[in-house]
Parts: sequence; C-alpha cells; structure tokens
Amino acid sequence: MEMKLSENIRAFRKERSLTQEQLSEVLGVTAGAVYKWEAGLSVPELEMIVGMANFFDTSVDVLLGYRMVDNRLDATVKRLQEYRRNKDRAGLTEAETALRKYPHSFPIVRESASMYGAFGFESGDRAMLRRALELLEASLLLLGQNEDPRISEQTLYGKMAETYLGLGETDRGIELYKKHNAGGLFTHKIGHVLAVSDRAEEAAPYLSEATATLIESLCDIVIGYSNVFLTRGDCDSAEAILDLSINFFLGLRKGDRPNFLDKVTAAFLAALAGARFMAGRPDEARDTLIRAKETAAFFDASPSYDESDIRFIDRIEGAGAYDDIGATAADAVEVAVKGFENEDFSALWRSVKEEREEKNGE
Repeated sequence: MEMKLSENIRAFRKERSLTQEQLSEVLGVTAGAVYKWEAGLSVPELEMIVGMANFFDTSVDVLLGYRMVDNRLDATVKRLQEYRRNKDRAGLTEAETALRKYPHSFPIVRESASMYGAFGFESGDRAMLRRALELLEASLLLLGQNEDPRISEQTLYGKMAETYLGLGETDRGIELYKKHNAGGLFTHKIGHVLAVSDRAEEAAPYLSEATATLIESLCDIVIGYSNVFLTRGDCDSAEAILDLSINFFLGLRKGDRPNFLDKVTAAFLAALAGARFMAGRPDEARDTLIRAKETAAFFDASPSYDESDIRFIDRIEGAGAYDDIGATAADAVEVAVKGFENEDFSALWRSVKEEREEKNGE
C-alpha cells in the first residue's frame, strides 16, 4: 500500500490557485498546519481529510493517493522479481513483509533469498549474504512445494556455495559445489574457484572436463540454431553461427593432429555450404563443400575419438566421443547435405566429389 497525502494536498491546492494561508482559512486551521501536512511532518485527522476531499471535489482514496496492491502470493513473487531485476532495494522491505505473511511459501522464501543474495553481492554487505544463506536453508525445507523444473536441491546448494564464496569462505563453498556436482553441473565453477585460489593443479582436471562439456553443449546449440534459422529462411544468421563455431573448433587442434572435432567441423562446413547455397551464392557453396570434403578426408585418414587430442582437454576418466552423424567424417558430410532435401544442392555436392575423385586419380 502506498499513500501520497502530502503531495496530493499540495497538488490540489495549487490546482485551485490557493496559497497555504487561503486553504487554511477555508478549512479553519492555521497556515502552519497546512504547511506541516504538505511537508509530511504531520497528518490531518480523518474528519479533516474527508472535508478536504469534499472541498477539492475528489474522493478520499484519491486524496490519500491510496493504491491497492495485489498481495496474493503469485503477484507478490512477481513483484519481488521485478524489484530484483530493477535493482530496487525497496524490495528488501517488501520481501520481509512477504516473509511474515507467507513464512512457509517456497517461492516467497526462495525469491527473497535471491534478492538478498543479489544485493549482498553487489554491495559486499555480509549481513545481506548471511540473510540469503538463512533463507536458502529455509527454502530447502520447503522444496516439496517447488513447481519450477529449473530449481532443485542441487541448484539451491549451488546458490549456497556461491554465497559462501561471496563471504570469503572459499573452502566451504568449494566443498558444497563438489558434494552436489551431479552431472557436472558445477564443474566449471569448481575449476574457476580453485584456479583463482592459487590451486592450479587441482583446478586443471575440472577445467578440462568443463571444456569438454562446453564443446558438447556448443555442438547442440549450433545444430539447433542453424536449423531454426534455416527454417525461418534466415540464411545469414545460420551462416554466422556455423562460421563462428567452425573457427572455434579449428582453434582447438593440437598442431596438425586430427581430433573428433574435425569430423564435426566437416559436417558443419557442409551445413554452411547449404546456407550459402540457399542464400543464392553457389560459388561460395562449392568452395565450402570442397573444404568440407578435405576436412573429412583429413580426419578419416587418421580418425581420433580420444578427447585428449583436443586442445585444452586432458584425458577424462570414463569419457568417450560418440555421435549419430555417420561412421566416418565423409558420411557426416553426406548426412548434412541430404538434410537440406534440395536436389540442386545435392547435385553440387556430387559434382564436387567427382571432381576431387578425378584429381585424386591423376
């Protein structure tokens, strides 16, 4: 609830072109009383408020500046989220009010924890970070109410670990990350924290594993986005994301040694050629298909599925590279070309293959 009585008395008075003395005469009070009302130093009695509303031809609600706020649980959660997004610390007061009203509500407790954590990190306020930890502990007990699939016990412990780091309790934060690192969710964070804590050798395996996970995720993202863009007919965006990933993968070669990413790169080059062909640039598409064929041949001549052949990755216990894009890199290119279901593009690919085969036969 918000009231703006003092501002509204002043606004209505000025609207009537009255001085404070003139309004005081109408209302039968001193000019000092009107001054105090407008300055917010005192509040008129209810009977006087009703009388002013009548004089100004308005309602008591309007004069008070009363604004009804939706305090239902869902609306309150959304409002707390907006306070946090807008970096408005007035949300902290509302969070405490909401916690008193809904002390056993998971979304309220969890969102309040997020707000205290965000403001605490920004300002370095240890009391706020401690309050965030307290609320995160409480949210764990209420987790059964959670309906957000993005939130789990694991992610809450991750937030607690992050908060301990903000408090300078590095060992405790790392311990929590490690204890709740199912699926490698916090591997990159563990590696980062260890590295900046002068524990480089301990950090290296985590950073290596995180790099492998990053590459796997990037492959999925690039394939997904390129399909989205091509479906929309946005060949430029498809070309941009494919080109970016190809250059990134090429930068992960160890010298002249092939690695699994060369097989992926060959397929991405074929997809890039398709995007260029669909954009009406057949000559560029041909050149790109030639690169795809050469990259595939480079990999297939000495195929490697060992993750340690990729730059920045050491051997990872139990790891292995698997894919569904074909037994060989050449097969992967074929799959990518066929995926466009465009006979003219397929014909261009056949001509590139035949041309390269003729040259190899000479």
